[in-house]
Amino acid sequence: MGRTSDAKERILSAAQTLIELRGYSALGVAEICKAAGVPKGSFYYFFASKEDLALAVIDEHWAVQRGDWERILRSDDPPLQRLRRLFEATQAVQHAGQQSCGTVSGCLFGNLTLEMSNQTEALRVRLQQIFGAQVDLVDEVVTEARERGEVTVADTREAARSVVAQLEGQVLFAKLYNDTGRLDLLWANCLAILGATASAATVSAAGGAAAVTAPGQEAPAR
Repeated sequence: MGRTSDAKERILSAAQTLIELRGYSALGVAEICKAAGVPKGSFYYFFASKEDLALAVIDEHWAVQRGDWERILRSDDPPLQRLRRLFEATQAVQHAGQQSCGTVSGCLFGNLTLEMSNQTEALRVRLQQIFGAQVDLVDEVVTEARERGEVTVADTREAARSVVAQLEGQVLFAKLYNDTGRLDLLWANCLAILGATASAATVSAAGGAAAVTAPGQEAPAR
């Protein structure tokens, strides 16, 4: 039986790290292969192009993140507490990244959207699909919160889109200022976006303190 190679996984891991640190456009295949410790021929065995690799990095990252989002947002906790847990877990990930490398890396999807969405159609479409799936997950929670009388928004889909946009925007600011404290505003802004009732906001705030997860456990990487 032949030896199993982990070359593909090493290329994906190296590419994600380099994209997060430097962006997509500045990277070359040779640099990715050097970081992964594999010959250039191995790259083209697994990936037809750098764009093909970027799509694979996006898909792998989303597979992990989606599992985290679903575990948090589809738990048995009250809906607003679930949203708060998502924000707290996101902040924990960004803080852990800052502690590890000295800078806030931001969201891989957001970074690539800003850099590449007007240049590469395949990446643009894939990123649209991912952000749409995030909105779907948040919409489920907002709809449940409205049915419970905890929020007052008329259009749950648009409210969910605003929540995701706010999350993405605050992560962007955290990266810009290298300050995860920018994410402290997520919860208060979310309550305002959703028109949360005073009683629901109080209850969810009381339950939020125990919701923070340790980095590397349930926290969804962004």
